[in-house]
Parts: sequence; C-alpha cells; structure tokens
Amino acid sequence: MKKLFAILAATLVCAAASARAHTHGHRSLQADFSKVEIKTTKVAGNVYMLEGAGGNIGVTAGPDGMLIVDDQFAPLADKIRAALRQINPNARLRFVLNTHWHFDHTGGNAAFSTESTILAHMNVRKRMAVGATVAGQTIPPASPEALPLITYNEGVQIHFNGEEIRVVHYPAGHTDGDSIIFFTGANVIHMGDHFFASRFPFVDLNSGGSVEGLTRNIAQVIATAPAGVKIIPGHGPLSTIDDLKTYHQMLVETSGIVRQRVAAGRTLEQIKAEGLPEKWKSWGTGFINTERWLETLYRTYKQNEGRTPGALLRFPSFYELDTRAHATLELKRLD
Repeated sequence: MKKLFAILAATLVCAAASARAHTHGHRSLQADFSKVEIKTTKVAGNVYMLEGAGGNIGVTAGPDGMLIVDDQFAPLADKIRAALRQINPNARLRFVLNTHWHFDHTGGNAAFSTESTILAHMNVRKRMAVGATVAGQTIPPASPEALPLITYNEGVQIHFNGEEIRVVHYPAGHTDGDSIIFFTGANVIHMGDHFFASRFPFVDLNSGGSVEGLTRNIAQVIATAPAGVKIIPGHGPLSTIDDLKTYHQMLVETSGIVRQRVAAGRTLEQIKAEGLPEKWKSWGTGFINTERWLETLYRTYKQNEGRTPGALLRFPSFYELDTRAHATLELKRLD
C-alpha cells in the first residue's frame, strides 16, 4: 500500500530576505455555534470553499490528502471535518495554512494540530503567542498546540495534489502577517482578509495593518492575476477579478476623500458627518460600518502625517521573489 509523507526541503530565509455574527465580519468568541452550518462550494479543479462562521476556508483535496486555508473556530471543528469528508472521505488532512493571526481564522488550530501541520508567516505565530485586543475583544495567548509549527518570512511553495500552491506574504496590509494563497493549477486565489467582498474591510492598525499597504497589495494581485481566476475572499461570496477591481476602486476613492478632508483640516467628527458617496452606502452594512471605515482612514492618515507615502513599506513582487529565500514543502509518493 502506498504511503505519503512530507519531505521538508527547507532553504530558510537568507540575507536577501531580512528576515459579530455576520458573514463579512468577526463572530464573538462567546457566540453560540450550534446552529452554524458549513456550506461547501466547488471552486475549480481540486479546490473548494467552505463558509460557516468567521473566515472562509479554502480546501484542496486529492491523492496527496487535504490542505485547508484557515480553520474558523474550535467549536466548529467537527462540522468542518464532516464537510471535508463530504468532499473526499478518503483524503487525510495534512496541512493547515493560516492567512493571518485573527481568531476567526485560527480558532480551530488546536483542534486540527493533532492531525495536520500548521504553517503561517512568522508574525502570525508571534502575535498568537502573546495575544492582543482586536475589535474590542481581548484575545488571550494561544495554547502551544495552536501555534503554527512551520513559519516563513516571504513565502513557501507546497507541491500538493498535482499543483504548486504558492503562499506569499504581503506586508502591512490587513495585518503585518498576511499571506495570500495561489493555487496555480486550479487558477484560484485565497485572499484571506485582504479582501472583504463588497464590504469595507477591517484593517487592524494595531497589528501592523495599513490601508496604504492593503491598497498596494490588492493592486499587485490584480496586476499579476491570470485571466479567469476565481477568488476566495476572507469574508463574503466567491468572487471574480472584477469584484476585486471594484474593491480596489473603493479603497482608492474613499482613501482619497479622507486624505483631502484631513489635509483641509477637518476633524474626525466632521469627516463622519460628511460621509461617503451614495455608491458606497451598501459597503457599510457589514462588520465595518461607514463610520468605522472613515475612522480607520482618518487614523491611518493622521499616523502618516509628515511621512513620504509608502516610504516605510516594502512590497515584494510575487514573480520576482527569489525562491532561495523560501522554504519549500514537497510531497513525494514512495512505494
């Protein structure tokens, strides 16, 4: 009988890499998950999307087993396992990728750690290990078994189920530890919380996030995305590149509006009173309403006063990254 095992050929980061309850938002840690149902959508190839509570889960299932992107909340672990069995009852979960550290994307880590290997950017592990306050909720330090076992700086490639899965760190976006996942064979991108479909995003400024960085990262993904790509957002329905372009337009336009008002000396209260154009009204019906989004933009530009735009941020090109600065996981089938 054929066996699978992972050979970790790691070329660690070298000198080149200095190295609540709403479908579009965060659910309280004390929420009742008993009525949550997991919805499964086939995206393309071996890739699926699971929707439940918290961040959307990406799944690849095939002869090498299963890999999931994010894992929502611990109380949903059995429901997630049941959904995975419906996709492929014979595939064993091998890997969990965390797109960032927030509890609605990593809450199931401890539950899945006994059956899989968890990977994430190094800042995900660091922030999970110490805890923080996010959106008014105090997040305690994670248990040791919930922490990612393998971390990376700029990215990692996983050769799994017949395709190369590219995991790329995009700095200073939603947080300082975000990764975007490229399923290169299926032509699917999992954006994590860089993308809230048709909603204003939560930018965690206290965890190294940046509206400026988020906007640039989204522009970079749009510029390099292949034709016909399907996009799994962190929150919201399965999307297209046109949806991502509209989201980027919103980021650029609303940022510009607030930037102009800050330059004109408006206070936060005045900026909120003036609001945003009507076409963005529906975008404030999610976790982040219009007032909170305006406050995020205001805080961003007040923090950046006197700085050269983008001067403190670094945005590596996905197609120009030196693969020698990445860890590579390759699964080989041995007789």
